[in-house]
Amino acid sequence: MTRVLKVDPLFPDKKALKEAVELLQNGEVIIFPTETVYGIGADAYNEKACKKIFKLKGRPADNPLIVHIHSFEQLEEIAEGYEPYLDFLKKFWPGPLTVIFQKKSEKIPPVVTAGLSTVAVRMPAHPVALKLIELFENPIAAPSANLSGRPSATNVKHVIEDFMGKVKLIIDAGDTPFGLESTIVDLTKERPVLLRPGPVEVERLKELFPELVVPDFVRKGDFKGRPLAPGMKYRHYAPLKPLILVEDLTKMEEVLKKYPDHVVICVEERKELYNDRVVVGSLKNLYSIAQNIFSALREAEKKGKEYIIVEGFEERGILFAVMNRLRKAATEIVR
Repeated sequence: MTRVLKVDPLFPDKKALKEAVELLQNGEVIIFPTETVYGIGADAYNEKACKKIFKLKGRPADNPLIVHIHSFEQLEEIAEGYEPYLDFLKKFWPGPLTVIFQKKSEKIPPVVTAGLSTVAVRMPAHPVALKLIELFENPIAAPSANLSGRPSATNVKHVIEDFMGKVKLIIDAGDTPFGLESTIVDLTKERPVLLRPGPVEVERLKELFPELVVPDFVRKGDFKGRPLAPGMKYRHYAPLKPLILVEDLTKMEEVLKKYPDHVVICVEERKELYNDRVVVGSLKNLYSIAQNIFSALREAEKKGKEYIIVEGFEERGILFAVMNRLRKAATEIVR
């Protein structure tokens, strides 16, 4: 049986979270909200518990987990080499930024880091996630709470679709504010390297790190090799139907004719162009597109159409991260 526990997203009750803490202490896996997406988490120091995450998600063993902390004291426990970046971290933590550091503590088992000498760390800003980690006292290892390869979960409805009956507890705090996974930056190299775009935008990072490296695979979604962080190597975020991403909108009419049994994911400003559509947000509020993209993918796959066609976006601000996710999800890209 899975219990769904509703909590106030801003002022979570300690007593309500006690059940979650006890489950974590007993080596169980739970699902909880963050400001990015819902996470499926376990005690980051408990190898057996963390292995359950991989089994439940169907996650490849070489895909590392993110370790969630509630304080800089916890960062000191598990990572090293972060001291030169403390001012940078304090600008964004708590927040939707994951950073790769050298692993310090043997408490973090190899399953969490996929056997790497580095560890991905984040201090989430969601009050429920922060309070949960604080009450639990150990860091929590957690990827997104979706079956491997599926669109990430941004509300409890999505979580229930993938995990009802598979975990003992789901903490429901409503919709996640950002709707996209965290930005990931590797700070173990000579120059900072962007591994995954997210809510902390590239433009903002470059203000602080003008030398920031943005590899080609971040744009193309074609990483080869051993992943240093989640979201790099495998096909992710994909709906159950084939997804055609149209980056060149002048070719949209051609694509619609090629795939007549379709539903289109589009912005509010262009919805009148399509009969069967799912509106993802508005160009007047780019964050609305990010917040709704995974919900739109899940909604579109339920429309009963053979194909999902998605309008591409200009890669600016948060839309850079949106395009990263869509390219990882696409079965075909029309440029």
